[in-house]
Amino acid sequence: MRALIIGCGYLGLPLGAELVQRGHEVFGLRRNSSSAHELERAGINPLLADITQPETLAKLPRNFDWVVNCVASGGGSADDYRQVYLEGMRNVVDWLVPSDSTKRKPRMPRFVYTSSTSIYGQNDGSTVDETSPTEPTAETARVLLETEKLLLDAAHEIKFSAMILRVAAIYGPGRGYWFKQFVNSEARLEGKGERILNMIHRDDVIGCIISTLERGESGNFYNAVDDEPVSQFDFFSWLSRALGKPMPDSIPPSTESARKRGVTNKRVSNQKLKSKLGYQFKFPTYREGYLAEIQALPIVRPQ
Repeated sequence: MRALIIGCGYLGLPLGAELVQRGHEVFGLRRNSSSAHELERAGINPLLADITQPETLAKLPRNFDWVVNCVASGGGSADDYRQVYLEGMRNVVDWLVPSDSTKRKPRMPRFVYTSSTSIYGQNDGSTVDETSPTEPTAETARVLLETEKLLLDAAHEIKFSAMILRVAAIYGPGRGYWFKQFVNSEARLEGKGERILNMIHRDDVIGCIISTLERGESGNFYNAVDDEPVSQFDFFSWLSRALGKPMPDSIPPSTESARKRGVTNKRVSNQKLKSKLGYQFKFPTYREGYLAEIQALPIVRPQ
């Protein structure tokens, strides 16, 4: 297959490398030309453009079989999200299927967009799946929801296949917010630590994307999250035992701070991903996934 990955960074670069290993012709789109050598070393054809600047896309090749938009926002504000995700997606769709394509219609791709489980706004600890209401309070999550709708509406109108992966918090080599906080003794337990954390290893996100490209049904949503959502308390307890470090101090939960950050409390189900796409996780839970990260930590020897 001729594949395009939009956003060849922490997730997109190893995704492209895996697709190359499987025999596909892969193109990787980035804004910065200085990183082109990274893509070339992985066997990926580098493309230089900024999806927020549609004129930079105009002269790039099209006609891809597979397209993955896994671009990341450079900032965390709602305006950043709107520019990169929503307007960026609009520009990508207009580029891949331009308005003057009626005379010579380009190849229609299978398109996967990596959204987020943050679009589920539930805060009562309940289990959610792809049929659950999507009513997030955070403006950033509402932008992601708009982006999903834009892509699916365009796919329906223009007649190409589009699937949405709603991805939980990604961890893996060099990444993992709560893990880093704990290792650096900066973590704090929110109240009793009852809030549920939903996570997935980067390698499994890559596997989920490929499974969706190969077997996903157009117009469908799939939750990309591991088998075991875990309470903050239980996650820190496991890290405490694994690393021989004390539990973090507890702080009173701040309702206002949680609202501003869009903090939710729910258990995200991956049953549809496993039953419909047949995906088998490399790291079914955080325990298997974080083992390699723990083993990679430097050993502090007594003086």
